[in-house]
Amino acid sequence: MEAPIVTLNKIYTKTGDAGTTALGTGTRVPKNALRIEAYGTVDEANSVIGIARLYLDGPLDKALSRIQNDLFDLGADLCTPDEGKPLDYEPLRMTEAQVERLEAEIDEMNARLEPLKSFILPGGSEAAAHLHLARTVSRRAERLMVGLVHIEGEQVGEPALKYVNRLSDFLFVAGRIANDEGREDVLWVPGANR
Repeated sequence: MEAPIVTLNKIYTKTGDAGTTALGTGTRVPKNALRIEAYGTVDEANSVIGIARLYLDGPLDKALSRIQNDLFDLGADLCTPDEGKPLDYEPLRMTEAQVERLEAEIDEMNARLEPLKSFILPGGSEAAAHLHLARTVSRRAERLMVGLVHIEGEQVGEPALKYVNRLSDFLFVAGRIANDEGREDVLWVPGANR
């Protein structure tokens, strides 16, 4: 068994009391830095997935469990930017294999669904409502990560960007699966309340 990546003996350290936090490289940055916003939003999506899982079991719950673990990998990846200086450890990075697994799971679930002829509104079952919320949070994480890429000197790995993009697709399809394989989807009716 590998040694743990982290050991948490004490939960509060007081090192962030002045509004800064440490990246995985040791560099201290403001807590509202875009990189912190990005991986904080990934953590938020993970938390919403945790709520959705309260209403699920079986293969979808197992897939979401894997995703929750992947999201910690993504947070670790974002937390440790390549600053061009040597580290005492090999930073954890997202991989193409993680992206490919998500794509395969999306394809498998989507094959069970009738094609959509309208957009759907977030809702239906409790699980679907939370999965749609997780989808929108993951889209926000993606926007923040893309914003980070456009800042000189910042970078985000290609597999990390692909993963967060596929994640929102996965969560959309998972929401339909949680809605009795689309039978409980709430369809958008354009202009219905004019």
